[in-house]
Amino acid sequence: MRRRLQVLLLALAVTLTSGALAFDDGRYENMPPDIRNWFRNVLAPNGLPCCDISDGHRTDYDVRNGAYWVPIEGEWMEVPDRAVIHGARNPVGQGVVWYVHQRDSIVISCFVPADAV
Repeated sequence: MRRRLQVLLLALAVTLTSGALAFDDGRYENMPPDIRNWFRNVLAPNGLPCCDISDGHRTDYDVRNGAYWVPIEGEWMEVPDRAVIHGARNPVGQGVVWYVHQRDSIVISCFVPADAV
């Protein structure tokens, strides 16, 4: 029970931290409104927002032994099941991954495959 609580608190801290780091620096102001709205409204499987368009990274991906893998900063990383979003009707045409740097590692908070319908 104590271990579950620790994991839950860690997941909550990661999600809240990633939201606090969200920003839009203007690079996406010419993005069609429907795409901007999609990025703003994507929810992680735990119900919390993935953040915004400036936080999501279009990405290639691979499926290995039933798990999604994405390249982040030159290294292929396995997407944890808790981050995979199904049914998000991805209008981008590519996979999208949201991640944050935490201490000396990268934490993937959300991933939507290109074919998420």
